[in-house]
This record gives sequence, C-alpha cells and structure tokens, in this order.
Amino acid sequence: MQKNILITGVAGLLGSRTADWICKNYPEYHVIGIDDLSGGFHQNINPEITFLEFNLLDREKVDGCFEKFKPDYVFHFAAYAAEGLSPFIRSYNYKNNLIATTHIVNGCINYDVERLVFTSSMAVYGHGKGEQFTEEQTPAPIDPYGVAKYACEMDIQIAGEQHGLDWCIIRPHNVYGIHQNIWDKYRNVIGIWMYQYLNNQSMTIFGDGEQMRAFSYVDDCLSPLWDAAVNDKAGRQTINLGGIKATTINETNRILKDVIGGGKTEYLEARHEVKHAVPTYQKSMELLGFKHQTDLYDGIQKMWDWAKNQPSRNRKEWNKFEIHKKMYSFWTNQ
Repeated sequence: MQKNILITGVAGLLGSRTADWICKNYPEYHVIGIDDLSGGFHQNINPEITFLEFNLLDREKVDGCFEKFKPDYVFHFAAYAAEGLSPFIRSYNYKNNLIATTHIVNGCINYDVERLVFTSSMAVYGHGKGEQFTEEQTPAPIDPYGVAKYACEMDIQIAGEQHGLDWCIIRPHNVYGIHQNIWDKYRNVIGIWMYQYLNNQSMTIFGDGEQMRAFSYVDDCLSPLWDAAVNDKAGRQTINLGGIKATTINETNRILKDVIGGGKTEYLEARHEVKHAVPTYQKSMELLGFKHQTDLYDGIQKMWDWAKNQPSRNRKEWNKFEIHKKMYSFWTNQ
C-alpha cells in the first residue's frame, strides 16, 4: 500500500530539496506539498508531487488536506524565519510560526500520523551556555522568532504526552544552498549577499562581523531529515542538524568574494542578535547518520552557480511594520 508524505513549505529551501530527495530515492512514496508561495517559488516545486497552494492559517484547508490524503509522515518546514525582523512584526511572527503549527499538530493527532518532523531553530537557544549549544540546554530565546519556535516545540511534546503523537524536533543551523530565497532582504545572509552583488550593491554586515555561525549545505541535511521521520531511534528526540565548523560572518563574506571574484563590503549598525551560535552535531551523527560532506567554499560555489542564473524578481520588503520604536536605520530607510 502506497504511503503518503506531507511537506509544508514545499516551495522553500528545505521543503523543495527534501521533496526532490524523496522523489529520487523513494519514488514509491506519494509526496503532497503545501505552500502559499509567500517565501518560496513555484519553479522550486518538483513536478512529481501533488501541490496545494494555501496558507496554513486556513485551518479548514489544512483539515481537508489531512482528510483527503491521510499522510503517514509529515515534514513541517513552513515558517517565516526572519529572526532579526521578528521583534518588529510580532503578530505576523506568532501567527505564521506558532498558530500555523498548531493546525498541523491537530491534523497529525486527528489522523494518526506516524511521525511529525518539525524544523525548529538555533534561535531557541538564545545566547546559550558554554562554547556550543547542546540539545540538553534549556532554551532561552532572545527574540520573538525563537520564542515562537520554542513554543511550537513544547506544544508538539505536549501532544506526544497527552495524545500519543510521535515526533522528532530538528534544530537546523544556517542552512544554505540551491532553492534558497535570495530575494528576501531580512533573512539568509549568504543569499542576501548574492542578491546585493548581482544588483551592484555592497554586501552588508551588521556590527563588526565577528559573529560566529556554523553554516550547513542543504544537501548534507536531506538524508538525515528522512531518517528523522523513519528511524526508530529518532522518535521523540530533539536533534541539532548542520555543519561541524564554526565560521565568522567576516570569513564567510571573504569566502563568497573569493568564489564570485569580487564585491565590496559595507558595515552597518549592530543588531540585537546572538554573537556566537555554534551547535553540537554529535547526536545527529549518531541518530541520523549526518555527514558534513560539503565545505563552505564548495557549497557557496554550488549556490552561486545556481543564483547567478536565476530570473530577476522583486525583492521582498516590508512597507509597514507593527513596531517602529528602535527600528534599525537600514530598514527604516529602505
């Protein structure tokens, strides 16, 4: 009997590449994808899947999808991950990240999904403790995006305790690669730089650029994400997923300029953000078979080869924020 897999955010980076990977490696599964195309693009969607276009805030459509397809596994990737912008769009942030997730959790419970794989975020750790973020640390997010993701995690775990929902929470870190939205000025720093360079702009860095991050090429995460759904060892586990090497924003920018052969950098005012966000990776290797196969230079080269051939698109810009107090000058003057 054919099994069905539901992927939310299927037009975005993780959703589209996961759908591609499943269609290639497990063609016996039927993939259903949901996306409202607010942050992803139709050309990213694998033609072999069943695609449904709507926003997850539409609870009736979410329920209708679960009723019709009765998915065995659910990958919930849909989110608006503009962490730095989230303090200025609080209502939008909580609706699209937390409320939308509750609709997916309801569907998983009501239709006996075998496992829900939820992509959370490094943002839940906040400043963290020690040199690395470990899964055992108690989250202490410093912005509404991290709060929303942590709230989703807690709601999913409560659904497991009370309703028997099986789940795996994945905390990816700084995933980049082919199909990333390079037209959103508020998230995905490597994509932002590529867009700026392609449009003859300086590549912008907030603060001194010594923020530390561990970047992860998307293709290295795909097989582990599959195991997060089907591997018995991953059930009811919270797992960091991504690269094993920490890099400063300055060094990442230098690598990109080496790849593209040029570019100028402009330093802007510092943002309210975590200085060092470096997670552990051992648990993902033990439970999901994660392997860091793509170093930063090679991953950026692959993404750049794709990005420079993309069509011209309008850049996503907010023309009305919910809060203007203490707004950064680089967004008020956009």
